Amino acid sequence: LARLRDVYGEEVYGQQIAHLNTDQLVELCENLRKGIPIATPVFDGARMSDIEGMLTRAGLDTSGQMILTDGRTGEPFERKVTVGYIYMLKLHHLVDDKIHARSIGPYSLVTQQPLGGKAQFGGQRFGEMEVWALEAYGSAYTLQEMLTVKSDDVSGRTKVYEAIVREQDSFEAGIPESFNVLVKELKSLGLNVDLDNRTA
Repeated sequence: LARLRDVYGEEVYGQQIAHLNTDQLVELCENLRKGIPIATPVFDGARMSDIEGMLTRAGLDTSGQMILTDGRTGEPFERKVTVGYIYMLKLHHLVDDKIHARSIGPYSLVTQQPLGGKAQFGGQRFGEMEVWALEAYGSAYTLQEMLTVKSDDVSGRTKVYEAIVREQDSFEAGIPESFNVLVKELKSLGLNVDLDNRTA
C-alpha cells in the first residue's frame, strides 16, 4: 500500500484506492503488472525528468536499461540493455501492384482531362515541373501534344485520330478545355473574355 500511495500520490490514493477491498487491490496490482497506459502529446509530451521519476517509483533503473543474462553461458552481458516494446511498420509497395498503362480511357466531365490513378484507369500527370523539363530540351511538338491532344483538346483528339487513319504525320491542335474552364471562371467573377481573331 505504501508503494501505491507513492505511485499515485496522496490525493488520488485517498479518493480512489484507500477504500478498495483485498480482491480489488489484487486486480489493480495485476493490471499494473501488465503495464500502465499513458497518453502523451507528440511534441509536448513527457520530459526526461518525468520518465526518470516514474521509473524510480516503479523501482527500476532511471536509465531504463537492465542487465540481461546470456542464456547459453549464464553470464551477464557486459553492458546494460534497453528492454521494452517497439513497433515496426513495413512499407508494402510491390511493382505488380504499381505498374499501369493507358491508351484511351475515362475523362473528367469538367476539365475533359484523363482521370488520375490506376484505380480509375487514369493517365499519368504531366505537371508544371515536367513542362519545364521539356521546355529545357526544346521539345516543342512533344510539349504541344502533352498539353493538348493527349490531355483536354477535345476537337484535337478527333483530328489526330483522322490523321492517323489517313497515315498522315501532322495534326492541328485546338484550344484546350482547361482554357474554356478558365474563361468560365473569369465570367463568374464578372470578367468577360473574348478571343480576337484579327491579325496584327
